[in-house]
Amino acid sequence: MTTTPATPPFPEIIRDALKFWELGRLGYNAVLASITVAWIVLTWPHFEPAFTLRCGLMLLALAAIANVLYCAAYPVDLLLQSSEWRPLWRQWRWLLWAGGTLFALLLTCYWIADEIYPHVEEAARPLW
Repeated sequence: MTTTPATPPFPEIIRDALKFWELGRLGYNAVLASITVAWIVLTWPHFEPAFTLRCGLMLLALAAIANVLYCAAYPVDLLLQSSEWRPLWRQWRWLLWAGGTLFALLLTCYWIADEIYPHVEEAARPLW
């Protein structure tokens, strides 16, 4: 007869989720920052006009949106950690991190290539 371990108290589940996902956020942000820097360096003369305060603020807004979207993993993690699947989930949740990070990486590349790169000159113009 096998017994399943009791689900830990909710504060412990939250602590475990925070520890895993906030450490993962460092890698997530590093991956997205690296690809953004690579785009700028590899296509340098093209992005030079975009080095303005306005474009910097737009980049900051996109980084904030990416970090808000990263938080979508929390409800999934908390739900699965509160179930009998907790031991298995804790072992394999890195796959959700890797898949989400890969999706964010692809979305970043698309956004830069299709929405930002062709319109750098327009974005760098003064507002008035």
